[in-house]
Amino acid sequence: MSALPKTTSTAQHHRVIIIGTGFAGLGMAIKLKEQGENDFIVIEKESGVGGTWRVNHYPGCACDVQSHLYSYSFEPNPNWTRMFAPQPEIRGYLEGCAQKYGINPHIRFDTAVQAMHWDEQNCRWNITDHNGNAYTADVVVSGMGGLSTPAYPTIKGLDTFKGKMFHSQQWEHDYSLAGKKVAVIGTGASAIQFVPQIQGQVKELKLFQRTPPWILPKPDREITKAEQLLFKRLPGTQRAMRAAIYTMLESRVAAFAINPKLMAFAKRWALNHIRSEIKDPELRKKVTPDYTVGCKRILISNDYYRALSQQNVDVITTGIQEVTENGVITSDGKLHEVDTIIFGTGFKATDPVPANMIFGRGGKDIIESWDQGPQAYKGTTVAGYPNFYILMGPNTGLGHSSMVYMIESQIEYVLGALSIMDKRKIAALDVKEAIQNDYNNQIDAKTQGTVWNVGSCNSWYIHPVSGKNTTLWPGYTWKFRQQTKNFDLKAYRVTQRNTASTVSAETAFESALASSANA
Repeated sequence: MSALPKTTSTAQHHRVIIIGTGFAGLGMAIKLKEQGENDFIVIEKESGVGGTWRVNHYPGCACDVQSHLYSYSFEPNPNWTRMFAPQPEIRGYLEGCAQKYGINPHIRFDTAVQAMHWDEQNCRWNITDHNGNAYTADVVVSGMGGLSTPAYPTIKGLDTFKGKMFHSQQWEHDYSLAGKKVAVIGTGASAIQFVPQIQGQVKELKLFQRTPPWILPKPDREITKAEQLLFKRLPGTQRAMRAAIYTMLESRVAAFAINPKLMAFAKRWALNHIRSEIKDPELRKKVTPDYTVGCKRILISNDYYRALSQQNVDVITTGIQEVTENGVITSDGKLHEVDTIIFGTGFKATDPVPANMIFGRGGKDIIESWDQGPQAYKGTTVAGYPNFYILMGPNTGLGHSSMVYMIESQIEYVLGALSIMDKRKIAALDVKEAIQNDYNNQIDAKTQGTVWNVGSCNSWYIHPVSGKNTTLWPGYTWKFRQQTKNFDLKAYRVTQRNTASTVSAETAFESALASSANA
């Protein structure tokens, strides 16, 4: 619990405060402005726009969803240079969107939210940033991504290492890897992109692999100048390509969420990829997973296996015992001397919000409400935290398609809430706990038969405490869009403006209907 801090008279008040300028926060800001709402600010801890696509800039960083779908539906980009956009292009795209739609004046860069408390009496959020500035807001929309907080392994002796050590998200571009003995810990999505980029530079590369990922060939290619010109002059052709990509990716839901046995086709494809790229039988054995394809995130690469096959690379599957001042000791007692350690260990996706940051009704930390893992209603609202909306919230992640599609669906839901608050003079909306629980029980039931739950692997999709999949959406994305198309007021407790009383949404809804009838 936390006592509600007193806000000063100098606190800035805004109708809406948005956190983050990735696809989520920026998209929310653009749509607010399009609807004529200008009383909002966007708080961004970095010095520029981009979110995940700003802070992740390691060599080879690129998207694993096709460019034409991994972009806003309302802002197609005919200038993508590749089918799978590299990080600089995605960052540039987001920066261009902020400029085009006039969002930059609303952004407070180099500003991190320190804490936010719900003020029950005034039905607003009191927010402080890391600089000590105070704000109040009627509504807060979080666009804090789940892939923004680096995860470090717990290894004995890390603090004793005398060489260079950094996470892939905090890449040291000024540090030359040329001629170095480098240890890479982790073989996730980031590692399979940067390992091929650094393999040719380093003297030795020791790749410490706990669990091999399933990797498919990456159907990437350059987008020709002729195609770019076609997309510019005939935008319908790009929309058609986007629709075709969307339909193709949605077809994969059958294997992920309906019948995991269908993953046998993907397994054959992945095994053929290993055989075609790696000739050494022992290395093939090391990189071949023993769990169902799709249980962990499926990765795509055309050069990762080729890099591992080079003479200066050693794939080490023996567990790490400790780190010393000059290397890594594995559980067999062997010392692997290295100059540099790079962590490709991913992010804290199952714990997207730090403790002591968000306090709702009664001063309750949202982490206390999530002791069994994050959960929300429609991945967007949390009982006990009124007027607080989470974009990319619990169970909205995807294993098969573009998160931008999910984000746009949630934005529409938030806009619906804001519209109803205006029309019916509502001060606060708080989803009913019973409805939230029912919704999450349904989600949990749907995930039980999915490949993520039955694929015999340990993944970051599953929360370590509850054992539940609190990360992914277990179905077609168009079904999520159907759920979020209209704001369902009856699911919420309502506090009317200029009153201290909280009424049920049913009562408010019936009163509004009666008023309309009398009018």
